[in-house]
Amino acid sequence: MKVINFEKLLPADIPPGERILWHGRPEWVSLARRAFRADFVAAWFAAATVWNFGAAAIDAGWSEAALSGAKTAGSGALALGLLLLLAWLSARTSLYVVTSRRVVMKVGIALPIFFNLPFARIQSASLRSYSDATGDIPLALGPGQRIAYLHLWPHARPFRFSHPQPALRCIGNAGEVADILARALIALANEQRARNAPATRETIVRPEKVPAYPGGAVAAA
Repeated sequence: MKVINFEKLLPADIPPGERILWHGRPEWVSLARRAFRADFVAAWFAAATVWNFGAAAIDAGWSEAALSGAKTAGSGALALGLLLLLAWLSARTSLYVVTSRRVVMKVGIALPIFFNLPFARIQSASLRSYSDATGDIPLALGPGQRIAYLHLWPHARPFRFSHPQPALRCIGNAGEVADILARALIALANEQRARNAPATRETIVRPEKVPAYPGGAVAAA
């Protein structure tokens, strides 16, 4: 098992009483398909290759058609290769950490950036599952909390430009991770209610069963 030094990966040492519940990285193939849109790029170049081949065959003959098709296919292969490389580097240099108090995202290929998201800043979390057993967990931030979309991408919920949502993108076992995060959010909320409530009142909600709903809310802080 590879040992990860979290003191170097987190923006600060973990305070006493805070526990690491989960850590992981995006699956690079899923990240290439969902964030870098490699599927659409491949389909576009495939269609362009067929079109150029057919047009050249009609206008200039089969030899010219083969050359035109080869050029288009080569350009597509180069573009797709660059996207796959970027996806691999992005996944390799990223780290998501869920603790009992916060979510930490370490992102950035050339210049690592840390996003420290205490549960108090997270208004809600949701889960989107994919057919390859990966999934996204977007985190909706509370009022007044905003991180620029360009600073987050590709670790952001797609197409949420006005209110960007940090997201744990394309992670394996996303349902289990969502359940861990939901339990942590509820446990902290219970702890805060118990701290603020009168001693004679029972305010703790026990989160023995916290379902993770694909596409819906997981939990709210």
